[in-house]
Amino acid sequence: MELSDLFITPVYLAIIYLIAYGVRSFVTNIYTKKYFIPALTVKIIGAIALGILYHTLYGGDTNNYYRHAGIVYHAFGDSFAAGWELVTTSGDATPAIRKYTDQLTWFGHGSNEYFVVRVAAVFALLSFNTYTVIAVLFATITFSGMWVMYVTFVKLRPQAYKELAIAVFFLPSVFFWGSGLLKDSLCLGALGWLFYAFYRGAIERKNMLRCLLLGAGAVGVIFAMKIYILLAFMPPALLWVFNENSGKIRNTAVRWLSKPLFLGVGLTVALYTFTQLAAADDRFNVDKIGAQSKLTSDYLQEVSRKEQGSGYNIGVQDGTFGAMVKLAPQAIVVSLFRPFLWEARNPTMALSAMEAAYFLWLTLSILWRVGLIKTLRAISTVPVLTLCFVFSLIFAISVGISSGNFGTLVRYKIPLMPFYLSGLYILQSVVVSSTKFKVKSLPFANSGTLGTAKA
Repeated sequence: MELSDLFITPVYLAIIYLIAYGVRSFVTNIYTKKYFIPALTVKIIGAIALGILYHTLYGGDTNNYYRHAGIVYHAFGDSFAAGWELVTTSGDATPAIRKYTDQLTWFGHGSNEYFVVRVAAVFALLSFNTYTVIAVLFATITFSGMWVMYVTFVKLRPQAYKELAIAVFFLPSVFFWGSGLLKDSLCLGALGWLFYAFYRGAIERKNMLRCLLLGAGAVGVIFAMKIYILLAFMPPALLWVFNENSGKIRNTAVRWLSKPLFLGVGLTVALYTFTQLAAADDRFNVDKIGAQSKLTSDYLQEVSRKEQGSGYNIGVQDGTFGAMVKLAPQAIVVSLFRPFLWEARNPTMALSAMEAAYFLWLTLSILWRVGLIKTLRAISTVPVLTLCFVFSLIFAISVGISSGNFGTLVRYKIPLMPFYLSGLYILQSVVVSSTKFKVKSLPFANSGTLGTAKA
């Protein structure tokens, strides 16, 4: 960050807020309007705060992304053609860009970090290479995906629109780690758009071509950086689509038999994708994934010992896929409900511990009031709950096993946090309305489009 940030950033913030106020009436209604600007604001605050923290204390990823983007930005200054080639190249270093690629550590085939550099470089070109503006633009595009995620959740359960705003926008870890110049921000925003495209196109069956393009774009963004998010999301998402449309199948036996079949199709698609990746990249080889997870976990635990003792151990990993399966229950617990309050070693861990404690308290309170059987029945019969909890559990297993460090885990797990907490709030709303009293649907419960849903 430089002195120029203080002068240039306010101009861009003014432009962003003018645009936000201009579009707000098209994407909100009387119930959700009050959350639009505050939700955007916390994303921007999170992006700026993360930049300050990294520039003053941590160093690391966001600084490296900015440095790499700066190299591409200066390439534009030397030759627009060279800069454009650096942004659009498939990974081949031609003579025209060789002097720049020699400075880019993340340049090359298979580098998921370089996708972030491409985006950051475009934003650098639009903002005179001002770090804070680049970070704010990352926050803004991420917010767009988070808003349509909220729209979708509210249309599915409008009675819980207040609680869903908390789940999607106001979890501190999500708006802090998921807003700035990082891979996590772009992946989180793209996941929101993918969720919206599934619902709007495959379930409501409206604007199907637009949703297909949006979904394909979101898949491309996530695929370029964190393929495991797609592998965790696609099977339950396909099952969700089936469940939402299964009412059209009149035969009950066929309907229930089709559910595992449809989930199997989703798993087959995910497995096929994974095997294709394995053929091209040893990092995704099924026979080596356990060993790779062990190496990652051991490394992060070693880092934690050198820093502030933020490592955790959920069991012995011998580098096999079978051992990963055995550790799944512990991985779920550590991802959803840890660090415990007494495990916090620094302010960021304390914040994560408070969120985890709230997740644990809300989960146990629902189970206590409703009972395990009724809770499982609600999850299995309400399609969006099936999606939320199946995705959350799959994702929790993958990041809980591979992290080994609470500091890293809090970043890795943010895609599951809005889904898990939204699932809890929707579950709470469903079981309360079914066991105690009936809640009347809000006026926009059956609205159709993003503009008319205004949620």
